[in-house]
Amino acid sequence: MNNSSLTAAARTVLRVVAGFLFAAHGWQKFNEFTIAGTQGAFAEMGVPAADIVAPVVATLELVGGIALILGLLARPFAILLTLNMLGAIVLVHAPAGVFVTAGGFELVLMLGAAALAVALVGPGRLSLDNAIFARKGSKLNALA
Repeated sequence: MNNSSLTAAARTVLRVVAGFLFAAHGWQKFNEFTIAGTQGAFAEMGVPAADIVAPVVATLELVGGIALILGLLARPFAILLTLNMLGAIVLVHAPAGVFVTAGGFELVLMLGAAALAVALVGPGRLSLDNAIFARKGSKLNALA
């Protein structure tokens, strides 16, 4: 494999795994915790406007995760997911330290870093963004 093929594979693995984890967390907020339960949990954690933020975050994580898996509008969704994780660190997890067993930020930081990496390098060749927007001269090519 040449460097270009390895880079394409690495981008795909990063995007798909991060997307899967985000989608799983969004799905969990809708189906296991329920939106009402997520709203209550967010309120307990001190998240401002928890009644509004909870369904927005759940939807972003589910839809954004699926978008990352597909590589569709990957950069915009990756930026939104990065901001989501930054908010989770600042508003909830930072006071608990690093380790997730104590409610810390290790998982949130890793997910945020993965999303930021996708935003910075793009979704790669093996993505719907590339298939749709890679045409030279496309004004939407910057999204890919």
